[in-house]
Amino acid sequence: MVPPPAGAPAARPPPPPPGGPAAAPPRPTGPVAVDTERASGYRYSQRAYLVQLRREGAGTVLVDPIALGGRLDPLVEALDGTEWVLHAASQDLPCLAELGLRPSVLFDTELAGRLAGFERVALGTLVERLLGYRLEKGHGAADWSRRPLPTDWLNYAALDVELLVELRDVLEQELKRQGKLEWALEEFEAARTAPLPRPRAEPWRRTSGIHRIRSPRQLAAVRALWEARDALARERDIAPGRVLPDSALVEAAVRNPSDEAALSALPVFRGRAQRRMVGVWLGALQRAAALTRTELPEPSQQHDGPPPANRWADKDPAAAARLAAARTALTAVAEANTLPVENLLLPDLVRRTCWQPPADISPEGVAAALREGGARNWQIALTATTLSEALAHQPT
Repeated sequence: MVPPPAGAPAARPPPPPPGGPAAAPPRPTGPVAVDTERASGYRYSQRAYLVQLRREGAGTVLVDPIALGGRLDPLVEALDGTEWVLHAASQDLPCLAELGLRPSVLFDTELAGRLAGFERVALGTLVERLLGYRLEKGHGAADWSRRPLPTDWLNYAALDVELLVELRDVLEQELKRQGKLEWALEEFEAARTAPLPRPRAEPWRRTSGIHRIRSPRQLAAVRALWEARDALARERDIAPGRVLPDSALVEAAVRNPSDEAALSALPVFRGRAQRRMVGVWLGALQRAAALTRTELPEPSQQHDGPPPANRWADKDPAAAARLAAARTALTAVAEANTLPVENLLLPDLVRRTCWQPPADISPEGVAAALREGGARNWQIALTATTLSEALAHQPT
């Protein structure tokens, strides 16, 4: 952390020194700032390799859950009933839950920044704008599974929670000033209680570059290679892209090499590590080649919900008209309330409602449909009437 520029507001000053030997030790009070460091891009798992905490009266604590075997029972007990302050909580809550750490009350500074209308809500940006300090950048994308962790990495991690509670207090006042604090509290509670994301039915279809694939047989090859890579990555706890990049999966599926020599001649597969694994990759390709036509994957993924919006005009012109009217109207509501439109109402919920409207498209009927879809009370109050009018829109 570097000092604020001249004329910038100062962060809260440090507490006064203890009053001498007879002074009582400080007691932890108030919210606790929480952050984690993972090893995304290096490890298969999304576990926390470091947990950072800071609380008034207790200072900053860095916890290594790996060294402790993931058993953090004393910490779970100490944090019970406290308000947690996180930035972009949805990124950290799943790996904290794996350690038994779940907040009783949550304040998300990134989400608060969005609701307050700030265009840029990265932690460093908000700290500099609202507190006048610049957080040094450096090791966010590092391999946090490394041991021992370098001192400068630990310093970087500690700074992520240094001013988080102060930032929370400033954002709370701003939300109060704008009349949005109750909205934010609903959002925080929704984030705190949100279920873990469901696994995708066909995650291999998200392979980068899969648009190059032209046939079901090639799709089967990508799927087989992806599944073989995923099994290896899971077993070794290595990020799949470090076992074999997506580009190599697609290239092998397109080229369809007939033997180990042909496969080893392809880019990436020429490397020493891939030459040792060539039998695994060729075996996957051969399994895909042996599938019957009925066993091949469909060319397009079956969507759980409406098709992509760019196809609506051909498939259902009335739905396309409803969606266009809804987007225009909701954008106006969002701008009037200085909100990102995606925070006003989830885009997926808007699409689903426009594709298949409720039988009752009155404001009351739409409000019930939105509530069933997970919308919060404040969102329903702002959008139900507007969306009701959009659902009545007819194509010209």
